[in-house]
Amino acid sequence: MPMALHIPDGFLSGGVTGVAAVVAFAAVAYGLRRADRDLDEARVPLLGVLAAFIFAAQMLNFPIPGGTSGHFLGATLAAVLLGPWLACLVMAVVLTAQAFAFADGGITALGANVLNMGVLGALLAGLAVGAGLRVLPHTRVAYLGLVGVVAWLAVMIGAAATSIELAVSGTVPLGVTLPAMLGVHVLIGIGEAAITVGAVSAVLASRPDLIALGSFEPPRPTGAPAAAASA
Repeated sequence: MPMALHIPDGFLSGGVTGVAAVVAFAAVAYGLRRADRDLDEARVPLLGVLAAFIFAAQMLNFPIPGGTSGHFLGATLAAVLLGPWLACLVMAVVLTAQAFAFADGGITALGANVLNMGVLGALLAGLAVGAGLRVLPHTRVAYLGLVGVVAWLAVMIGAAATSIELAVSGTVPLGVTLPAMLGVHVLIGIGEAAITVGAVSAVLASRPDLIALGSFEPPRPTGAPAAAASA
């Protein structure tokens, strides 16, 4: 039974593969439409840099108890910096490159992997962060806490979706795969949350204007009010 979110070839039925591919393709196609509308010259480099960062970060595994390991996913980070639909596009590019260049995840299961690790996490981030901003204090600590929780939840939702797809495909019973996957990814999600919060915190400290989910003013240069007053 696979314990990672990258599903290999041969583990999903044709029906599950087809449905997941259609949903993932629809999300990525809408992301492309949003890119034509929302991306400007200032944000295009961010999209490329973020895709490269997530690709590299996913190649680094961190050990967890039980003899297995986890790695960073990045869907929540992409959604926070680009918005959920552009995040779907970035995650699709990353996962496609991994599947074809490194055989990390099956080619036939690519749609399911994009759906589980990219689309569901990115859309969850869009909904949850948006809802949290309406009820939580508008402070840096509250925002980072919200981002950390959402990043953890994104991993858990991806693990649950993977389990359901394997069960519907007849590969592993849901009663076996769901507890095993969620048990492992509880810890992986903590690593995901820590990396995501660290990255978002760094962006908030240097370029808060790059945050797409939330409105943050760039830091005011020291002495600017006094200079303006003297003018």
